[in-house]
Amino acid sequence: MKIERIDHICFAVRNLDEAVKVYEETLGLTPDVYYVAESEKIRVARYNVGGVAIELMESTSPDGEVAKFIRKRGEGFYLISYKVDDVPKGLEELKAKGKKLIDHAPRHVKGYRYAFLEPPQRMLGTLVEILDGEFDPAAD
Repeated sequence: MKIERIDHICFAVRNLDEAVKVYEETLGLTPDVYYVAESEKIRVARYNVGGVAIELMESTSPDGEVAKFIRKRGEGFYLISYKVDDVPKGLEELKAKGKKLIDHAPRHVKGYRYAFLEPPQRMLGTLVEILDGEFDPAAD
């Protein structure tokens, strides 16, 4: 697996509209796109900053992973996503190394194939995602 770059960094927020307002008033940033990922139970504001996307994520359901994260840890840094050359190949390489993976096959959203790696406690407290493909806000 070849890591090409950081694709995006995500922050879990309780209220997306309030978080967007903070980013606009404090940093002068406005979202490039908003989208909903039903499969992940999230509503997202996405900013492109210097070639890396920043995503503010609000859960659309009390049982969503972002909602669970906020209940446990509060709002804040949620995950880092690395763009790789091939997600299935990367998962196979990690399995061969004996890594305990969250995902054993890629998920799909908005033009990406992606997978979550080892549980955060095994990755220095950070949820790590690998992905390939290109972001397409119109895709499912």
